[in-house]
Amino acid sequence: MNREVVLYNQRVIIIDGKISKIEPVSEKRTKDIDSIINAKDKYLIPGLAEMHYHLENDAENEFKLLIANGVTTARNMAEYDGQDQIKIREQANNNQILAPYYVTSGPYLKAEDLQTIPDVLNVVKKHQDRGYDFLKIADNLPKEIYLKLLEETTKHNIPVIGHGQRKLPLEYSLKMKSIAHIEEFMNIFSSEQKEDTVYLKQAAIKIKKSGVYVSPTLGIFEMISRYADDEKFEILKKSDEIKYLPEKYAAYCMSDSTHYRTNSWFTAPESLIRLQEELQWQKKFTKILSKEKVPLLAGSDTYGLFLPGFSLHRELELICNAGLSPYETLRTATVNPANYLNRVSSGTIAEGKSADLVLLNKNPLQDIQNTKTIEGVMLKGKWMNRKKLNLMLKEVEYEVKKVKK
Repeated sequence: MNREVVLYNQRVIIIDGKISKIEPVSEKRTKDIDSIINAKDKYLIPGLAEMHYHLENDAENEFKLLIANGVTTARNMAEYDGQDQIKIREQANNNQILAPYYVTSGPYLKAEDLQTIPDVLNVVKKHQDRGYDFLKIADNLPKEIYLKLLEETTKHNIPVIGHGQRKLPLEYSLKMKSIAHIEEFMNIFSSEQKEDTVYLKQAAIKIKKSGVYVSPTLGIFEMISRYADDEKFEILKKSDEIKYLPEKYAAYCMSDSTHYRTNSWFTAPESLIRLQEELQWQKKFTKILSKEKVPLLAGSDTYGLFLPGFSLHRELELICNAGLSPYETLRTATVNPANYLNRVSSGTIAEGKSADLVLLNKNPLQDIQNTKTIEGVMLKGKWMNRKKLNLMLKEVEYEVKKVKK
């Protein structure tokens, strides 16, 4: 993944969870081998990263969905009430449960949580004391509050991530480490700016220079229109993936009581047209950002019927459909997240790297949808073939039937 090329007929040797050697299969093996995985005619890629994940239900079940879909790194974007994300992170990264490499932000912060300077000081101290990896904001803040938040988090080396500051000029949002949705720019820019391609290119250059990373999250925006449109919603409710959701949670998501089904801002005929036009704009700006080398992070904002693991592959399809090449698209879920997280041990397949790998039956550089043709996953050096992955999915299906949530 450091260049767009397929290396054919290679042998990859794994020792103690690390890639020890990569060599042509035509050469004599340089290491003693106790287990061989036949990967003839298959394609090996780095493990995928889900950079906008929300834990909605049971962690162990959702981690199995992620892993079965080739996800070996996940960034959780909010600690909801009743959750202990620090404990979950400890269990995940200390191999107490089967899980991807896991990082997390703190509580989902709205403007009401950050009304005064003392509020800012208290929130940052809590993040420092708890040891969250990120501080996530999901609202517009008054300028003085926002700047104080940045000042305090910088002191304690806590990266600020999340929603852009829609009521402030662009440069304020670029002070964050990453922006959670490309939709944010659609609201930061004026109507005239959004239609001015020259301006958008200049803005992309400014975004690149700032060093901020951007998650397109096109899939969840597409999902809104699938919820809001009656015909699309009926098709969505027939998805085979719903069997992996707890019964009560799935029932709510498939009901007409969600705000995407009750609010005319989404459901009115003119709203459905607007949603489609806005998605097309977001794709256009994704392409502009990519062209200007802004680092993009694949994240699907898992919610409702947009299930963990499965959703990331749809996100990659949409990013590719925006005009990126399959190779450029694949980097958003491999190389870019590794750089973002300062994980030099991941993101590419090279000697010395962690053995987080996905074996595919088809070439993803020819068609990004081939990321779904998973033959097996290696997580932290542990190999799970297709049979094992299918068993994991069956386990989730069985477990959620017992959950009354």
